[in-house]
Amino acid sequence: MVGLTKPTPILLSLALAALSLATAGCQGKRPVGGEVQAEVNGRAITNTELEKFYQQQVQEESQKPTGEQETTLRLNVLQGLIEREILLQQAEKLGLLATDAEVINRFTELKSPFTEEEFTKQLQTRGLTTDQLKDQIRREESVKKLLNKEISSRISITDAEIKKFYEDNRAIFNVPEMRYQLAQILVTPEPNGPVRNLKSDKAHNETEARQKIEMLSQRIKNGEDFAQLAQSYSEDPNSAQNGGELGFVEASALDKSDPQLKQAVLLMQPGQVSKIIKSRMGYHILKVIAKQPGGQRQLTDPAVQQSIRSDLLGRKEQLLKAAYFDELRNQAKVTNYLSMKILEAAGKK
Repeated sequence: MVGLTKPTPILLSLALAALSLATAGCQGKRPVGGEVQAEVNGRAITNTELEKFYQQQVQEESQKPTGEQETTLRLNVLQGLIEREILLQQAEKLGLLATDAEVINRFTELKSPFTEEEFTKQLQTRGLTTDQLKDQIRREESVKKLLNKEISSRISITDAEIKKFYEDNRAIFNVPEMRYQLAQILVTPEPNGPVRNLKSDKAHNETEARQKIEMLSQRIKNGEDFAQLAQSYSEDPNSAQNGGELGFVEASALDKSDPQLKQAVLLMQPGQVSKIIKSRMGYHILKVIAKQPGGQRQLTDPAVQQSIRSDLLGRKEQLLKAAYFDELRNQAKVTNYLSMKILEAAGKK
């Protein structure tokens, strides 16, 4: 839907953590630029690990970085691996490593939208084995447990803080006009369009597009979850992996969309799903999640309170996590051999 989409992150985070970081350090100085690219308290991060994660970062980019851009990205990726290792070691120190049951639960959650064949293909695309993915999940879940115990669980938001935020920011709760919280499933006949749904599923012509959207419409009528179908099959690259959600769209913005899309939204009630709609982009199925009338939203509105609470919680978490990591970083012994190599190379010029 033109003008209605917003960027969203990739949901299936198969490439969020470093793979199989070594658990034993080596004594003495490492050769600069050698196989070991960094050490954290004696634990090595190898070039193989760095390259794996680097490739995962750039695989979605249409234009690969080169020259200084490539080197900068590698440094950033390595810094991320160093930070994760520092947090993982702290989780290990506090006895917060993820259990086998927690790893299996998360693994099952990631795998559930796929058939066995599709899941295997997803792993192969990302250069992962099942064991590597489980190792990665253990690291991610361990860090989550650490940050929840040390940061999130200790944060509280008082009613007084919520009231003050509302009074200081009344203007942002004044909605100028009716707006609609929407989600969509989009299928296009364009054979070369970008695809970021979980099943990497794409229609390549008009016939395939029509058959696909009719199949999805029938599955929705049969009671299947709209968001799950959007994640698995929608061809909107900006919303598919967020369950098709487009966020809140103001009534005036609907004027920029296809007339049939606008008409469908105006006639629907929250929770309703549209019939198949044909536009210049392809085929749509829309869902109205909520409607929000114009005017000043009051503090007594539970949605306003929840919005403020979430915002304040996010701000406090961001601040405390940054301070917490800085403290851990100060206590850690980190050697970044890649940085040393770059500086030495510059000095030789």
